Amino acid sequence: MSVAFLFPGQGSQQVNMLKGLPDHRLVDKTIDEASEALNESAILLDSETNLQSTVAVQICLLIAGVSSARVLAANGAKPDLVAGHSVGAFGAAVIAGVLDFQDAVSIVKQRGEWMEQAYPEGYGMGVVLGLPEQKLGKILEEHLSQGEEVYYANLNSKDQITISGTIRGIKKVLEKAKGAGARKAELLNVSVPSHCPLLDTVSEKLAFALKNIQFRSPEVPFAGNRTARALRDPEAIKEDLAHSVSHSVKWHQATSLFYELGARLFVELPPGRVLTDLSCHAFPSARSVSVDDSGFHTAQVLINRVKQPN
Repeated sequence: MSVAFLFPGQGSQQVNMLKGLPDHRLVDKTIDEASEALNESAILLDSETNLQSTVAVQICLLIAGVSSARVLAANGAKPDLVAGHSVGAFGAAVIAGVLDFQDAVSIVKQRGEWMEQAYPEGYGMGVVLGLPEQKLGKILEEHLSQGEEVYYANLNSKDQITISGTIRGIKKVLEKAKGAGARKAELLNVSVPSHCPLLDTVSEKLAFALKNIQFRSPEVPFAGNRTARALRDPEAIKEDLAHSVSHSVKWHQATSLFYELGARLFVELPPGRVLTDLSCHAFPSARSVSVDDSGFHTAQVLINRVKQPN
């Protein structure tokens, strides 16, 4: 049996998410490293005001995920597989040994800035639960034909799909989805149209910026967002990190692959439990835990238990 670490993406952020991390030297070290890379105090980024910024949100998610994984690893609780949802993929890459943390901080900061600059207002994301992909696709095609920019974004589970585009267009699609039988259809707390063609220019900028950053082969398999494959080649990971921002995140396929590879414990790093709920629903025979909910000690015990030889 294997342990998969899951790093959440934008939408999971919480006020004071950094200040709520454990009092641990590795947490302090991670925040200090981030502050040095940013040339400002990273611990101040998790205020309610600062988290209105996509840049601050993405940096905080990176810091929270990496510092938490480092604390677990210091107690022998290491992953066999890693995956990150959207910006969470950068934290997964750090923990897999692919990317230096300070390089990740710098590129995530640029990523957030480019995303904000591309669409400063009037755009975002929504989520639809309980509607088949084919039926939602027809609704999206109808609105695209009418000039409304709304696209598939994340395929999170068999019945949870997020969409990206103009707020006006998203609201229309959500209303249509409700009328078509969706259990839930609502806007997400995301201010940019992630994971759709609207961010092609951001992908191009990321690809160019990543050329100058050293990537190494992963120490454990890394699941790509765009490909839903276990990537082991550093150039393939670099390409996935660059282009996933403008392509759908195939989260359900990626975690299903991990299940096929033997993952029976899915551990979601802070903050939140969004990915835990998805794993619980998708893999009832496996165990899925949120570190935020279970606490670090319980997560550590569960991970080490899985790793004990029979």
